[in-house]
Amino acid sequence: MNRSTVMIVDDHAIVRGGLVSLLATTDDLAVVGEAESGADAVRMAAELRPDLVLMDLSMPGELDGVGATRGIRAHDPEVRILVLTSMAERTWIMQAVEAGADGYLLKHSEPEVILSGIREVIAGGSPLDPQAARAVLSSRRAEAQEGIVLTPREEEVLRMVTEGFANKAIARRLGITERTVKSHLTHIFQRLGVADRTQAALWATRRASERGRGY
Repeated sequence: MNRSTVMIVDDHAIVRGGLVSLLATTDDLAVVGEAESGADAVRMAAELRPDLVLMDLSMPGELDGVGATRGIRAHDPEVRILVLTSMAERTWIMQAVEAGADGYLLKHSEPEVILSGIREVIAGGSPLDPQAARAVLSSRRAEAQEGIVLTPREEEVLRMVTEGFANKAIARRLGITERTVKSHLTHIFQRLGVADRTQAALWATRRASERGRGY
């Protein structure tokens, strides 16, 4: 039997090890590589040409799982990509799908569900975790009322602006460049219709108050 090749992308060694052990129990799936960052994932996928990439989303550095998915797709449109993450927010889900992910599962899924999802994606399917599906539906209703949606990274930057962090400190905390922080702020200002970081912080504080929670 020809085995389908799988590359695992996750910044936690214990997670990668668990997935390697899980796939080792099968006769039809074989792990051909492991990457611990988005940049490594793009490079290794180009070298190894796996049938499927099992992709985490939240990773350190400039390139998260969404960016890595986009980069891998740009080099090889035929590769299958299954997201396996702990992030169940609609913004993450939609960004991953728009970047080229074929399916979206959560890390708390049972081993059989993960294996089934891998096989389904390789066969051309698009599995979506039920919790993630509910998040998409509920968030769509909320967005219809609020009208403004920021990306997960923009939310992080805005939160830190609200907490008083300067651009340099934000860049250091998030592992990105100051130039990238400024780019995120420009997009945030445009989406919120504000002119500066003070107005953006006030918008975020007001939104948090309306939702009945801290930012």
